[in-house]
Amino acid sequence: MFNFRNMSFKELMKVLGLGAVAFVLGVEWLNWLKRRLRDSHGPLKEVLFFPSPQVCVEHLFIHHKHFPCACPLPHGVETSFSRLLVHLLSARMSLDLCVFSFSHMELSRAILLLHKRGVVVRVVTDRDYMTITGSQIGALRKAGICVRHEMSSAVHMHHKFALVDGRKLITGSLNWTLTAVQSNKENVMVTEEPELVGPYQKEFQKLWEANDPANHKPQCTNGQLNIKTCKDR
Repeated sequence: MFNFRNMSFKELMKVLGLGAVAFVLGVEWLNWLKRRLRDSHGPLKEVLFFPSPQVCVEHLFIHHKHFPCACPLPHGVETSFSRLLVHLLSARMSLDLCVFSFSHMELSRAILLLHKRGVVVRVVTDRDYMTITGSQIGALRKAGICVRHEMSSAVHMHHKFALVDGRKLITGSLNWTLTAVQSNKENVMVTEEPELVGPYQKEFQKLWEANDPANHKPQCTNGQLNIKTCKDR
């Protein structure tokens, strides 16, 4: 055991520095080991089916593992919806989201939480469905999340996929609505297979650039400027 009392300041700083280096190397080694173990089983591949039963998901939003939730829903039960939330909340750097209809409150809460954590969130959605009653797109924009909508009124932006940190793809038939999650027969695939993730990355970037308001002239109706389109950033 080191006798810190008999050490000079310089020697003490050297020991502390070596300790810090050892700690960092230890963390890096653990992360490397986790990646090796994951890669040994191949890229992530998971399929989720809906409808999903209602259970408490509060623990996914709270850091305290033993947070006492008093809601009447079942606790400690894993479902397709809770797995979907886990995958979304795993984002550390970026989340690119293409979604047709978005009115689910818990999914909105997850996106807002990621934004609050500093994750860069970009959303492409449908111009008609972004303004329907219950849509969460307004809440995302109000929070400062960059949202773009399909500029053409002749087509729908009907995609439903998300890219987590540019390496995890979440896609399927599921609209981000309460009805889809709790009542409809839906499917979601989650994968980190590069051959599948790559094309979706290209598709998102193509849509993002194509629907940049800076590349479109403001629309006018009866001589009046369409302010909603002009403000879209």
